[in-house]
Amino acid sequence: MSDTPHPSPFKSKRGLGRLFNALRYAVQGMQAALTHEASFRQEFGLAVIMIPTAFWLGRHPYEVLLLIAVVLVVLVVELLNSAIETVADAVSLEPHPLIGRAKDLGSAAVMITLIFAGATWAMVAYLRFWG
Repeated sequence: MSDTPHPSPFKSKRGLGRLFNALRYAVQGMQAALTHEASFRQEFGLAVIMIPTAFWLGRHPYEVLLLIAVVLVVLVVELLNSAIETVADAVSLEPHPLIGRAKDLGSAAVMITLIFAGATWAMVAYLRFWG
C-alpha cells in the first residue's frame, strides 16, 4: 500500500491551466461577495475611497503601505467570515450552538480588524495633522 493519499478528483490541473482556473475562481468569489454580501459591499466601497486617500494621508511610503494593508486585511477577513457563514448556512439553517459560535467568531474577527484599521488610520491622521 502506498503512503501517498488518494488524489482528490476535485484538485485542479497543473501549469497554466491551474493558474487560469485559480484566477477564474477568484473573480467568481469577488463577484459572489459583491452580489450577496452587504457588509463586503460596504467595506469594498470604503476601500475604493480609502486606498487613494492613503496616498494623500501618508507622508512616507511605509505609512501609505500600512494604510492600504489594513484596508485590505479588513476585506480579506470579511471574505473569510462570509465563507464561514456560507458553509454554515449550507450545513443547516436550523439554530445550532456550534454553527452560531462559528458565525460569532467570524464576526469577532471582522470587528477586531475594523478596530485595528480605524486605530491605524487615526494614528496616521494624527501624526499628519498634529504630530
